[in-house]
Amino acid sequence: MSDLNIRQKDLWHVYFDPVSGSEQSGNRPAVVISGDTLNKNLNVIIVCPITSSIHDFEGNVILKPNTENGLQKKSEILVFHVRSLSKLRFKKKIGKISEEELNKIKYTLNDLLKY
Repeated sequence: MSDLNIRQKDLWHVYFDPVSGSEQSGNRPAVVISGDTLNKNLNVIIVCPITSSIHDFEGNVILKPNTENGLQKKSEILVFHVRSLSKLRFKKKIGKISEEELNKIKYTLNDLLKY
């Protein structure tokens, strides 16, 4: 297993390729949404990709760059693109989101799974 210390709420640069269809691709930031027990004990991490192409989709969190999240541009967390990735895809930690932002992601995921 990887010895990376990947924790819930962390923002990492992650390599998403290869992809298929309309999946998010390339080397981009992603936020870790899986819990720390899973993150420590499994070789996969559940993330939501982040894009600087703002569409303001209902339920997505918009992040303004700050020292805590480490982003350079205003960005949108693409909650509906949630994905499980190998720890081998994680390149560099760049920051983290707040508990409030994580709760908004959880709310949106719950909403998505209802319908």
